[in-house]
Amino acid sequence: MKLIIAYIQPEKLNDVKQALFAAKIYKLSVSNTLGCGQQMGYHETYRGVDVEVNLLKKVRLEIAVNADFVKPTIDAIVKGARTGNIGDGKIFVMPLERCVRIRTSEEGNDAIG
Repeated sequence: MKLIIAYIQPEKLNDVKQALFAAKIYKLSVSNTLGCGQQMGYHETYRGVDVEVNLLKKVRLEIAVNADFVKPTIDAIVKGARTGNIGDGKIFVMPLERCVRIRTSEEGNDAIG
């Protein structure tokens, strides 16, 4: 079992969801977040004052998958999120020690589904 965490551009969320659904990956958690990477933000003028904005809006996806679905999940996220520009995002894959479905008390691969 693996936990896949991806940070993507907010405007690419629908494309990523469609790519995940096409790969038969339906279970995910989505949250709005702020962050910066190589983009290092941008400057804008607000009421005549130069303001540096270095925390940019991102979307965080968390997807728990069985081992068979790791590569299809990563491929789907890349397919939906890639623009070729700096700031497309990052994907992290971490081991998932334990998963329990609350409703049925199933554990492990059965709990992920």
